[in-house]
Amino acid sequence: MIQPPEPISTGFRPARDAKSGPVTCAACGCRLERSDVDPATWFHFGRFAGRDARGCRVGCVEVAHDRFGLPALAIPA
Repeated sequence: MIQPPEPISTGFRPARDAKSGPVTCAACGCRLERSDVDPATWFHFGRFAGRDARGCRVGCVEVAHDRFGLPALAIPA
């Protein structure tokens, strides 16, 4: 007899609150990491030579992001 699958429950809240999961870039979806210098800013994870951790070139890879994943260029002044 085949058992029905168990419901998938991660127990996580949405990642945008920066408390229970990774913060992702609102522009391209890449994972962000908190800055060591300013805890209010986030940068692309594993960025190197204009590329993200996957090796993709994205326009906001070197731009600071806020805790909601918005690049600094998109943050209203």
